[in-house]
Amino acid sequence: MNKYINLTLENIDEEHICCAIGDKKHQAGVDSKKEWIKSKLKDGHIFRKLNARGKVFIEYEPIETAWIPIRGKNYEYIYCLWVAGSFKGKEIGKELLEYAINDSKEKGKSGICTLVSKKKKPFIGEKKFFEHYGFKVVDTIEDYELLALQFDDRETPKFNDNARTMKIDNKNFTIYYSNECPYVEYGVNELTEYAKENNIKINFIKIDSLEKAKNVPCIFNNWANFYKGEFISNTILNANSFEKLIK
Repeated sequence: MNKYINLTLENIDEEHICCAIGDKKHQAGVDSKKEWIKSKLKDGHIFRKLNARGKVFIEYEPIETAWIPIRGKNYEYIYCLWVAGSFKGKEIGKELLEYAINDSKEKGKSGICTLVSKKKKPFIGEKKFFEHYGFKVVDTIEDYELLALQFDDRETPKFNDNARTMKIDNKNFTIYYSNECPYVEYGVNELTEYAKENNIKINFIKIDSLEKAKNVPCIFNNWANFYKGEFISNTILNANSFEKLIK
């Protein structure tokens, strides 16, 4: 039987958070992510992971306090469900999702939802996996979809109106980011240095509050790229991927 651990204030400092395990260049990002989790536990944030060394976890919390530009009542929002490497094909993803579904039902929630895309994209959930468990599309912005599994007749969640904009006035390359992912901080630091060395203007806008997260002008989980005023991707960038993107 697989054994799992839920992160708490008592164990988080000793436990790994699955991503960037042992990778020193991402240690600052791991520390920032842990501090973010600590600040969110009071909101009912759940980070549940396999008791093993690997990228195997689910992370979710009430939609009212989730740092995403989505509105709704009495739903849980899944930020991330990741099963990587040798852990695939062992029904661990099924166990993690079923835990979140059952936990939500026990809390009297009206449903649970998550962000996916019509075509597979990095750092976004896999649509077919969630559909297998009864999740259905309840809202759409371009290639991105909000999936929900309803437990009752309450109105389903929707993207906030500001998220539908997918545009900003600033024409410089602009990145919205948060500490929700441990890979983010290294990307921001590397791109900051790259911009200085190459005399390129990159605007970095940190999402560090619930209010800011609910008002992002695009779909958002932890990172969003704008170029010439248009949303172009949710992919976390480094210097190499940035160069490829703007060429």
